[in-house]
Order: sequence, then C-alpha cells, then structure tokens
Amino acid sequence: MSAKRFLGRKVLMTGAATGVGNVLMHQLLAEGAIVVAGDIESSIEKTASDAGCVGVVADISNAAGCRWLHEAATAHFGAPDVLISNAGFIVPKPILETSEEEWDQVMAVNAKALFLLSKLVIPGMLEGGRGSIVATASISGMVGLGSQAAYCAAKGAIVQLVRQLAVEYAANNIRVNAVGPGAIATPFLDRYIDAQPDPKAAEDAVRAAHPMNRWATPQEVGNAIAYLASDDASFVTGHILMVDGGYVAR
Repeated sequence: MSAKRFLGRKVLMTGAATGVGNVLMHQLLAEGAIVVAGDIESSIEKTASDAGCVGVVADISNAAGCRWLHEAATAHFGAPDVLISNAGFIVPKPILETSEEEWDQVMAVNAKALFLLSKLVIPGMLEGGRGSIVATASISGMVGLGSQAAYCAAKGAIVQLVRQLAVEYAANNIRVNAVGPGAIATPFLDRYIDAQPDPKAAEDAVRAAHPMNRWATPQEVGNAIAYLASDDASFVTGHILMVDGGYVAR
C-alpha cells in the first residue's frame, strides 16, 4: 500500500463535518488527495479549511443542493475522480410511527443523494476513463432492525444501487462499492441511543449485538472506505465491505 494512494486524485465527499467523514477527509488529504468536502453543517467550511481543503455547506437531500456541491467541486478542481457518498440521516421509529415526511427525508439524505450525485459525477468519470464511487451503507441495509423502518429501506436501496451501478459501468473502468458499518463511535450513534426510551439499555444492547463486543472507531470505517476508493481495490466493484465486528455473520 502506497502512503500516497490518492496523490493528485480529485475527491468529492459528503458528510465530512464529523465522525467517519471528518477522519476520512484528513486521511485522504494526508495521502495526497485534493478534496472538496460537503456537509449540511455550517462548520464544514472552517473544518475543511483548517484541514487544508475546501468545505461546502450543501443540503444533498435534493437536486439543487447536489448540483451546488458538484459545481463547487468542478470549479475548484474539474471533474471528480472519486465520489464518497457518506452523509447519513436516521429517524429511529417503527413504521407505524414514521410520517411520510420523515420517510422521505431519510430516503433523500441516504439513497436519493447517492442517485443524484452519481448522475452528476459519472459523465466526467466516463470522459476521464476511470472513476471510483464509494457509498456508506450499513448493517441496516443487510438485515432488518427494530425502529428503523425508513433507515433500513434507505440503506437497502444504497446496497442495490451500488450493485446496479457497478454492473452498468464496470466496462468503463468506473468502480462502485460500499461499506456496511455496524455501530460506530460517533455523534450519529450518540443521537440514536439518546433517542431510545432507555439509553443505557440501548447502548448495552447495541454493543452486545456485535460479536466483537465493541463499536467500530471512525478510523476503522474510514480505512475501509479509503481502500475501496483507492487502486488497492482495482478489481473490486459491486462489493459491500462489512465493517461490523461480525454482526451480519451471526
């Protein structure tokens, strides 16, 4: 593995303000990438600037926000070589308590954003003769989980879109993959646990559900995304790399 796997590569990524995305942003920069990092949080501008790249505040749940982010990237470095669709959103409710608006928002941030951003970056990848797209799926896209009606559906949609795009563009040297994390020690997980009726019991249950009896670190998931995005995975496409401590192997 080269210490500069991404030297000169132009990376457009989402969900970069905190957690896995933030750790990954720093890793990609250290490995030579040119990065435009998007997030809905306004802090992304300073966070990215301090790290040495461009941060863009964008709501990628709709076409206008995705276009805004893509236009910022192309203005900065031209057509992206790599897309990392990492932004996520969850409403932890069973289906009978999930409103249509909540369903639509969860689907939009997770699955629709991958659809919209892929449509924007693939033409440039086709012209450039190569590309890599990595999405963040989840154990929730592989198995059914309680109180995650919309989230399971959205992450499942990501899994199938990744597989479809991989088949569609394999002959064009565009690889499309995803990571499937279990629980990760991030603010995202904190919010999920805090929303449960008994947060302490929920925390214990989430940890115990993973055979390794712990949560992933953001760096562990970031390492997997970086691998799939890099030429180290040059013959890997259509794959969902589970980073879940054995969760779906049970």
